[in-house]
Amino acid sequence: MKSTIQEDQDINNAEASKNYWQNAISFDEYMKVAEERFHNNPDQNDEHQEYYELGLQRLNRTIKTYKVDPAQLEELKAKNFTGKILIVSEPWCGDASATVPAVSTFFTEAGIPVKVFLRDSDLSLIDQFQTNGTQSIPKVLIINDDFSIKANWGPRPQYGNELLKKFKENPETYPREVFYNDLQVYYAKNRGKDAIQEIISLL
Repeated sequence: MKSTIQEDQDINNAEASKNYWQNAISFDEYMKVAEERFHNNPDQNDEHQEYYELGLQRLNRTIKTYKVDPAQLEELKAKNFTGKILIVSEPWCGDASATVPAVSTFFTEAGIPVKVFLRDSDLSLIDQFQTNGTQSIPKVLIINDDFSIKANWGPRPQYGNELLKKFKENPETYPREVFYNDLQVYYAKNRGKDAIQEIISLL
């Protein structure tokens, strides 16, 4: 049995999750933000400005190449998940550009509500789901009907994590440029399939 304190914490966490959800945007709105920041960014001091063009190219590439996998769709339906998917992201992020469109399209196709929360609009959310002490994105939050958080995924599939580990352990023999190239080649070929599979496994 849960203590009263634990129940209060759960209620507060659910209320916080609901608030983040209400302040999130649709994927279409997210794409509009990406376009605006590239063409006419209202923030003249945006430190990520140089990355928006490439981010937008990758977002559009993922949108064009991603195809919903019927087998994954059936596997998801068998889970009987009735909650929501909240993706913490930013349009300048390379990892996000390769996975967010696929994840959004897949779960939307399955009839599950999906929203995107802009990480930098309120860092208090990503700070609850840091990766090794960093605010890495994307983070996919799996939210139950009562707005409690069931699980989270991110910022990249296991294969991407293995490439990152290889780079960190052997930066001289596996330099940053090669790592980045290998990661993007993987993303382009995989088209979000691994990310979606790993998220389904958490349901």
